[in-house]
Amino acid sequence: MWVCCGAVLRVLLLVQAAWWVSVGQVRYSVPEEAKVGTVVGRVAQDLGLEAGDAEARRLRLVAQGRRASVEVSGASGALVVSSRLDREELCGKSAPCALRLEVLVERPLRVFHVEMEVTDINDNAPVFPVARKNLSIAEFNTLPGSRFPLEGASDADIGSNAQLSYTLSPTEHFALDFQKMEEDGDSLFLVLKKPLDRETVPVHRLVVTASDGGRPSLTGTMELVISVLDANDNAPQFNQSVYKVQLPENTSRGFLVTRLNATDLDEGSNGNISYSLQQLFPQDGRDVFEIDKKSGEIHLRGDLDFEAVVLYRLQVDAADQGNPPLSGHCKVVVEVLDVNDNAPEVRVTSLSVPVSEDASVGTVVALLSVWDGDSGANGRVRCWVRPSSPFGLVSRLSGSYSLVVREALDRERVSEYEVEVLAEDGGSPSLSGRRGVRVPVSDVNDNAPSFSQAVYTVLTRENNAAGAELGRVWARDPDEAGNGRVRYSLSEAVVGGWRSASSYVSVDAESGRVWAVQALDYEEVQVLEFEVRAVDAGEPPLSGNATVQVFVVDENDNAPSLLPAAGGGAGVEAGGGAGGSLEAWSVEGSSGAVPPLWAWASWGSPAGQVVAKVRAVDADSGYNAWLRYELWEPRGKVPFRVGLYSGEVRTTRALEEADGPRHRLVIVVRDHGEPPRSVTATLSVSLVEGAEAAAAVAGGSSGPRASSVAEEVSLLSPSSRNVWLVVAICAVSSLLVLAVVLYVASRWSARAGVVSGPGPTTLVCASEVGSWSYSQRQSRSLCVAEGAGKSDLMVFSPNFPPPPGAAAKETQPEPPALLDTVSGPPCPGTRPFLLRLPLFLLFALLVSPLVG
Repeated sequence: MWVCCGAVLRVLLLVQAAWWVSVGQVRYSVPEEAKVGTVVGRVAQDLGLEAGDAEARRLRLVAQGRRASVEVSGASGALVVSSRLDREELCGKSAPCALRLEVLVERPLRVFHVEMEVTDINDNAPVFPVARKNLSIAEFNTLPGSRFPLEGASDADIGSNAQLSYTLSPTEHFALDFQKMEEDGDSLFLVLKKPLDRETVPVHRLVVTASDGGRPSLTGTMELVISVLDANDNAPQFNQSVYKVQLPENTSRGFLVTRLNATDLDEGSNGNISYSLQQLFPQDGRDVFEIDKKSGEIHLRGDLDFEAVVLYRLQVDAADQGNPPLSGHCKVVVEVLDVNDNAPEVRVTSLSVPVSEDASVGTVVALLSVWDGDSGANGRVRCWVRPSSPFGLVSRLSGSYSLVVREALDRERVSEYEVEVLAEDGGSPSLSGRRGVRVPVSDVNDNAPSFSQAVYTVLTRENNAAGAELGRVWARDPDEAGNGRVRYSLSEAVVGGWRSASSYVSVDAESGRVWAVQALDYEEVQVLEFEVRAVDAGEPPLSGNATVQVFVVDENDNAPSLLPAAGGGAGVEAGGGAGGSLEAWSVEGSSGAVPPLWAWASWGSPAGQVVAKVRAVDADSGYNAWLRYELWEPRGKVPFRVGLYSGEVRTTRALEEADGPRHRLVIVVRDHGEPPRSVTATLSVSLVEGAEAAAAVAGGSSGPRASSVAEEVSLLSPSSRNVWLVVAICAVSSLLVLAVVLYVASRWSARAGVVSGPGPTTLVCASEVGSWSYSQRQSRSLCVAEGAGKSDLMVFSPNFPPPPGAAAKETQPEPPALLDTVSGPPCPGTRPFLLRLPLFLLFALLVSPLVG
């Protein structure tokens, strides 16, 4: 039998139903139980797609409501069977069994409706409700021609495959009567042909065979066990053979469906009737109705569902209490009426998100299908979206919609939409369904970085540490991800006419922090102005600019420094016919040594006479550069004072010989910074006669030796002072010439430890006390020999090459001068002591007349 079924299946596959395209639909036909992989139809070819487009355009299948059991092959574009096709499972007794499918293709997105009909094959044999049926029939009282209803078989197939015929096993007493009624269904009766004799045959066993109309035919059997009874010859009778009832599907449980009435002409127990209920169709729902055995009232026990079962066929038996009992039968047909009890369902069949914010109007975002299980007006659905913008619905076919863009999108304003699709049917009252669709908006680079302010002003103190943070700029880009990621850079700008801004500051590319590359100096640059550029990472990149102004605040980082005098001195100007010497050094930040300065004052100078003027300057500005002059030493009553802001050294009273020949003044020049910085100078003022002071100023004598001679001359009487002064000058000149000759000669003699020449340091003398070395800036050396009170002090001029660009007078070596001589052993490592002995003798000859 199954071999024949396979042959029929192959014939049906070879003679596949033709398809056609009508109103955008393609129709195919396939027999049920087709093998997996069976080709139903060439969908890609029938839809007009070229070879290879099925996979490139993502041809795929979307089933509506039911499991389709078919799929689209991505490579060939054919509709093939993917799982078992059972028409009875998919459609039940409905004919034809048509499945509605949707085929989607992309680029561009299109939807096609395909209808696939699953044809029936004879794969289900007839089935009786029970395998064994027991009947009791009274002997003799049951007349020939009596009819006994039987429950017919059912076949899940349709059409000719479900057309049943019945046969009974050979017997002389019974026959089958099969009646076909289109309205009330088929009826099967067992007919008694001749009276029964219990004593002859007490039990009759028969087989009822049901055959369908398929090729080959399939059969089902039921065994009849007929017990022959005595007496009770009247069976209960109903007033009508068929009862018809209509019930809405929302009828509540316990509702009275109908009341049946059967009568029995017998009396006593043979006339007492009890009712029983059997559900003929559908056979899988026997708990929906129940009957009262005594009253015959049928009540609703379960729930009705029009979408599941439209019609119920019930059989009611009325049996008396006779011995044997007799029964009567009737049918109850219950029709279920539809009510609006199913809300519309909205399904998303395809979703293309995120949507670019520059998407054009009409871009398809999603494909939707709407389904309502009700029928008629209750199943007619209308749809709309909320909010109404910027999206809308476009109806494609019945129950199919597209969600499209209707207005321009802006991700910076709304980055994500929660679109709600609402569906409402036409029932009364109407029911609605909804489905939320989340539509994120993807970003495009349509916003340039914007700084919080166009000009940033930063105040910073000078001498800040290199790497110190000066400030921070911040730019905002409302775009997201790379389009909103901002990097900062410094636009090259020239500061001060010769240096770029990058040599002073740098900008962190990620955070926008502005760092100092080097310490800022107010004396070099007061205002640093540059541009910072912010660029995002979009394609193409967008940028914005901002100006940064860095104002450098001055600090008191420069000590006052003395200025050279107009005549070549350093830091002091003689006034009122005076000259002098000034030894100055820097304190708290001054650099370099100050050249020697001096001043003369004549006895008898009146009060207020300007002796000298100290000049200084401070590289700072404001209060940090405002200088004041103070007389530090000597304290107490002195004949001099210093102008607080002018630096002029004036006499406080008339000068007298009792004031002494020389005055040493310590002057402090201090600025007004916080903390204040200062430089200290020592001014030597020699008191001489008025004419001598004028001559000294006119002669322009200079140097510490001239100051010493002037002091000695001032001790002599006026008449002899001039003579000895001339003698001393001649002697000193001779001494200088002799010293030079001896010095040149000593250069060629053997030297023990003195090395003089160019280089970073020169070793002058060494002893147990220690050793000294001096740089080019130093021009004096000191050697101390063993023993207390013994020392050898010598002063030499440096013989290093002059620094480039220095003045000639600054590089000329000054002649050696012997300041003091004490007998004692010479310093080890110096030139031989005998070479210096003539110098001592000459100096003694010169000094002895002055002392005497």
